[in-house]
Parts: sequence; structure tokens; C-alpha cells
Amino acid sequence: MIESVVRELLAQRLGGTQFGRDAREYKFAKLKRLREEARRAHPELELIDLGIGEPDSPADPSVVEELARQAGRPENRFYADNGIPEFRDAAVQYMADVYGVTGLDPDLHVCPSIGSKSALALMPLAFIDPGDAAVTTVPGYPVLATYTQYLGGEVYPLALTPENGFLPDLDSLTEEQRRRAKLLYLNYPNNPTGAVASREFFEHVVEFARRHRIMVVHDAAYAALTFDGERPLSFLSVPGALEVGVEIHSMSKAFNMTGWRMAWVCGNELAVKAFSQVKDNTDSGQFRAIQWACIRALRHPEITRRAAEKYARRHRMLAEVLREAGFDARPPKASFYLYVRAPRAAGSVEFATAEDFSQWLLTEKLIATVPWDEAGHFVRLSVTFEAQDEDDERRIIREVGRRLSGAKFVF
Repeated sequence: MIESVVRELLAQRLGGTQFGRDAREYKFAKLKRLREEARRAHPELELIDLGIGEPDSPADPSVVEELARQAGRPENRFYADNGIPEFRDAAVQYMADVYGVTGLDPDLHVCPSIGSKSALALMPLAFIDPGDAAVTTVPGYPVLATYTQYLGGEVYPLALTPENGFLPDLDSLTEEQRRRAKLLYLNYPNNPTGAVASREFFEHVVEFARRHRIMVVHDAAYAALTFDGERPLSFLSVPGALEVGVEIHSMSKAFNMTGWRMAWVCGNELAVKAFSQVKDNTDSGQFRAIQWACIRALRHPEITRRAAEKYARRHRMLAEVLREAGFDARPPKASFYLYVRAPRAAGSVEFATAEDFSQWLLTEKLIATVPWDEAGHFVRLSVTFEAQDEDDERRIIREVGRRLSGAKFVF
């Protein structure tokens, strides 16, 4: 009786009375379940997990030590609200030192967030009314799109494909779509494709946003993880970007701090102010001690450079063994993701989708990946697998090559 009453009260954004009756399984929950089943079926074989989407190493010891020092200080026990001033100052200095972005005022252009996911979820609350729209990319991280739909808005997806360099074709939007769109979500370096955006692309984005009165939300979670001496590129470093958008930076990927949940929104003054007001009514801020530890990290960007060197090394080795198996695999210029087209068959076994191939790879070869079928059939491989040292890295990747050899992939 109680369940039936509650079911009648559930919001339509969650499915209303049909909530929980959908037989479909959330992709990443399904992948986790399949990994555990594969482990039980082959206990004698090491599972090589190339599907992990977070760093394999812990936070730098100096950052952990700073957290321990700060956690015991009585002044850090209070609510942090929209961030301590020292964190905002450190974020502004970091943007200048790493990205060359100058002119940010810590009081006007920066607002900390409890992770970038939280920022992406809250941003539509500041902009989307029923009937509005947001433009997003597919494949991609869906949070901003999900909340846009929760609020009665519509989502216009733009496909990322090899043909367009995994950059969205903004000019393909219709006049009506451009008129209704309020937010444009971008994410470069990109998850899952590993693609990077050029300064010329961002310049086009700024011009497009200004002309069509659309606000840009650039998710820069992987922006600092660039390879081969490339300087990280911020959307805000492009002239005019501060007029039309915000950028979200995260401690998670760049500093091996995924569980610490700390990020910041920076950019357009009015957009940051609107976001801050929504956030004020949503949470009371991240633990001050964590913010102080993050300040320590932001003052040492060499932590990120060391991580990037490791990922670049692993990418080169992994791309090589994949090419030997027949994949068109090229190391990305940033991030820890390698995105390759899924084969149509392995010998006599056919794959209708990337998900079919990913499941076969897991059950038959005990190699975990993440499938993406939203814009072509691809799999995402991550180089954040756990390895004790460089020798162990080489061992694991050689084992990937050994398991793939002789599969007779057809593309």
C-alpha cells in the first residue's frame, strides 16, 4: 500500500509510475557486473581493466600530508559555503600559470564546486526554463543534458565522428535550434574520444555563441593532461570567451583526486554569480581542509606533468599492440583515453555493436573496455590500469597484445 502511494507521487522526470520497472540496465553498472562475472568464470586469468575512468595512482603524498595537517585545525570545522578565499585565489593563479588566462578576479569570476559533476548538474538550474534547449555532444558526459531534460528543456545532440575530427559541427544546427538553445556543452580534451580542440575551433565557438546568444559551458576536466610538451589550452584564453562562457576545472583527473570532490567554475561574471546563487541553495561547500590540500596541489602543477608523462608512455605502447592486432589506433594528444573503432567480427564471431564486441572481449579475453554506440561503433580504452612500475606496465600491455593476437578481426 505504501509503495503504491509513493509510486503515484514520483516525478515524471524519473518515469513517474513506471520508475524502476524499466528492464534496461545502466551501462556502467552492467559493465561492473560483467567484470565480476568474468572474474568468477576465469579465476586463473588476470583481468586487465582498460575501462577504468579515473587515475590509478593516489594523490601526491604532500597533498595528503596537507589534508592531515588541516583536518585537525579547529577553524576548518565551519561551513565553507561557496569556497574559502584562499582557494579562489589559488585557482586564479593556477589559470594564469598553466593556461595563460589572466584578468580573472577571484571574487567575481570564480566559484568552487563539490566536483565538476555537481557543477554540471547545477548549471542548467541557472539558465534552463521549460521549452529551452541545450546543445551537447555525443558520445559524451550526460549530466548537463540530463538536468536540462529534468527541467523541461530539450537537448540537441551533435555527433562526434572521425570525419569531423571529433569536433561538433555547430553550423549543422537549424535556425530554430539555435534560437531555442541557451547552453552549449563542450568537453576538450574529450571523454571518450581523447580528441583535443584547437584555438581556431574555440575562436569559432566564441563567434558562434556571440552571434546566436548562447552560453558556452566548457568541461575542462582533462585539460591539463597534455602530452609531448603541448601547453594546455583553456577556452577562456581565447579573446571574447569571457563574454560568452564559463569553464569547469577539476582536481580529479589532473591531480589524482577523484574522491576528494573539488572543482571550480570560472569565467563570465554574471554566469558565475548565477551559478553561485543556485549552489548557495544546494550545498554548504566542501570541507575546508580539502580545499587547503587542493591549494597545495594547485601550487605544484608538476604533479600533473608527471602523470601526463606516464599516460603518454602507456598510450604509445597500447596503440602499438592494438595496431598489430589490426586496429586503427593512434595515441591521443591528451587525456587518458584511447578511442578505437570496434571490429565487425573476430573470425566467425560477428558483432552488431560495440557493446557486443566489448562483451566478447571481456568474456573471452578478460579485457575490460567501455563501448560507445551513440555515434558509430567504438570502444574506449583507458591507460589508468593499475601497474606497480614501468616494467609492470610493459608486461600488462604485452599481455593485451598476446590475448588479441590471432583473433582475426574484421573491420
